[in-house]
Amino acid sequence: MRRRLFTLFAVPVIAALAAAAPAAASTSYHEYVALGDSWTADVFVTLPPTTAYTPLDCAQSTSDYPHEVAGALGVETFRDASCGGATTTDFTQPQSLPLGGTNAPQFDRLTPTTDLVTVGIGGNDIGLASAVTKCLNVLPISTCKAKFTAGGVDQLENAVNATAPKIANALQQIKQRSPNARILLVNYLAGLPASGKGCWPVIPVADGDVAYLQAKFLQMNAMLARVAADNSVELVDTYTPTVGHDACQAPTVRYIEGLIPISVSNPLLLAFPFHPNGAGAAAQSEIVLGAVLGN
Repeated sequence: MRRRLFTLFAVPVIAALAAAAPAAASTSYHEYVALGDSWTADVFVTLPPTTAYTPLDCAQSTSDYPHEVAGALGVETFRDASCGGATTTDFTQPQSLPLGGTNAPQFDRLTPTTDLVTVGIGGNDIGLASAVTKCLNVLPISTCKAKFTAGGVDQLENAVNATAPKIANALQQIKQRSPNARILLVNYLAGLPASGKGCWPVIPVADGDVAYLQAKFLQMNAMLARVAADNSVELVDTYTPTVGHDACQAPTVRYIEGLIPISVSNPLLLAFPFHPNGAGAAAQSEIVLGAVLGN
């Protein structure tokens, strides 16, 4: 069953990357390091996580976009440091994991000979994932926006602003550790409806709170774009091409999993709640590879 499910969502990824393969011959990289959180690791629940590069409880998938991009590029050396729950702190310090494992500082995978780095980080620094869970409500009544903006202080907006220098510092440290590397900062897929209108009770978050969370999501991606530009790093925009594939869409359309899978037999749903599913991983892979190859 696991092999069948993997085949169902892996074939489109492989086909898409194979279509770009001819261009790879003119873009040669030898040592690729991927850094990031769970939206980079693509934490699926249908297949056991890989332990090739990180502990089991990082929940890193063998078909996350770094693995697919590395395979398409044919790099000689590949290290995927991405780990569920990671923040910028975990770039330079060990990350303690829920099952007792420890992921070494992600920057430990960088070397002076690293020539390609992708970075997907920031959501956990800001606390957006936990914010979504705090907004779950059995009634379609907006309550969490008021909590996050009590006293006229927008906690999530402040967190976005506070995260910017952390990411900027991380990018500068990558440059110091791997001075010859091409660095791509990857933003976040379109997880919430662009309209700001939710889909309660399928995802039990009131429309007013969905609109607020979507606004913070856009602020986060805008911040990543500014930080990339300010630090002379390329931004890979996975958001714009994935609008319309948010968690409120039909199982065969959405790239981000909802709160509860509607059908466990559908491989597009087999991901942790509010994380990229198989189709989302395929989209990430195609977009990132296209950016690497200049498509």
